[in-house]
Amino acid sequence: MAILLATRGNRASWRDYLELTKPKVVVLMLITSLVGMFLASRAGVPWTVLVFGNLGIGLCAGAAAAVNHVVDRRIDALMARTRRRPLAEGRVAPAAALGFALALAVAGMTLLLAFTNPLAAWLTLASLLGYAVIYTGFLKRATPQNIVIGGLAGAAPPLLGWVAVSGQLSAEPLLLVLIVFTWTPPHFWALAIHRKAEYAKAEIPMLPVTHGEAYTKLHILLYTLALLAVTLLPYAIHMSGPLYLASALILGGRFLHWAWALYRDSKPHAAIGTFKYSIKYLFLLFIALLVDHYLPLTL
Repeated sequence: MAILLATRGNRASWRDYLELTKPKVVVLMLITSLVGMFLASRAGVPWTVLVFGNLGIGLCAGAAAAVNHVVDRRIDALMARTRRRPLAEGRVAPAAALGFALALAVAGMTLLLAFTNPLAAWLTLASLLGYAVIYTGFLKRATPQNIVIGGLAGAAPPLLGWVAVSGQLSAEPLLLVLIVFTWTPPHFWALAIHRKAEYAKAEIPMLPVTHGEAYTKLHILLYTLALLAVTLLPYAIHMSGPLYLASALILGGRFLHWAWALYRDSKPHAAIGTFKYSIKYLFLLFIALLVDHYLPLTL
């Protein structure tokens, strides 16, 4: 289909190449990276690390997204949510998209090596390869646990931001990774329920397709409970204070409300409602971490 469309002479615009980077996803990732940077130090973040570190991480994330467009162009053309993507409609050729991805990756790695530290750069490269090669190229089509296993690459940005500032690994950024890792399944499985028929048509073994909606809804609820528990750990290890604790409980309670509504089928369009709330949830949770870091309160 994409090959046929490519013969129509459609010319790619800068917007098509921007779309290849999945900018909305990258922005959310960069928010978690930015918070990771600020949490790594109370003395402030050097502006070079803040600007060029996040730019490097963002460019590498965009490169991984572009590779995802190339690998998924056949199934993208079959799904209503993705059928208008540049490669699915043939506006950008696969070779051009891969060249674009390579340029982004090289530019991102160059910035990270020049303005942060080697550990941050190589961890970013590992995250890029984990998403673009391991998840997109293999796991997505191999197992209904694809998003659980592959979610580790998408959970890396707060760790990357932390390491870009500190130059070392520690328990705190790994806890941030655990939060995003636990958040990913209920976030994505809610969308998978909403788009179940399309994933089935594209022969992608998402959990609702292979195990049914009831099974998936139960696991969304269980993961949401686990997420609520995990988000309390920053307070438990004295990484954050009562302001964050209150935010985590309120936001997590709302997420649990959506997961329960989805499990009980008590709200219309609960699947897409859960998915949309999950995005707001992660954004607000990390903002709460940041605000608590600079406005500590005591009980």
